[in-house]
Amino acid sequence: MNDTQGYAVFFFPQALEVLGDAIRPYLLDGPAGAHVLCKEIDTGGAFTEMTLEGRTADGHFLSLELMVPGSMVRMIVSAHGEGSFGFGASLPKPAPKAAPKSVPVTAAPASAPSPAPTSAPSPAPAVPDAPATVIAASNPNKTE
Repeated sequence: MNDTQGYAVFFFPQALEVLGDAIRPYLLDGPAGAHVLCKEIDTGGAFTEMTLEGRTADGHFLSLELMVPGSMVRMIVSAHGEGSFGFGASLPKPAPKAAPKSVPVTAAPASAPSPAPTSAPSPAPAVPDAPATVIAASNPNKTE
């Protein structure tokens, strides 16, 4: 079974101006702009046909069919799922920072000269949130 809950139909600003008061009762306002939320849609002809569900003043269910020229429609968005429909910025959540572990570093004895590397390997890039033991293990030039 298809879990489509409906479609949001967005119009060009000029179309909303031309349609005027006739379209206003059907418009819903949202962060992405005014749109018509409909249950079914047919874009097969010159007109975009939208089927809307509503209620009369006395509480009876009502099915309306709204038709507008297809050239007035800016975008149609299919609304899926059980959540509320809408648009918003989706920013990645920052990962929790772990406290860096303290690793004691012992210096080499003063009498022992450090060996000169024959070819200097490039050090591993430092990872900002990596524990100090991982950084020390990835750097072959560092003596403990």
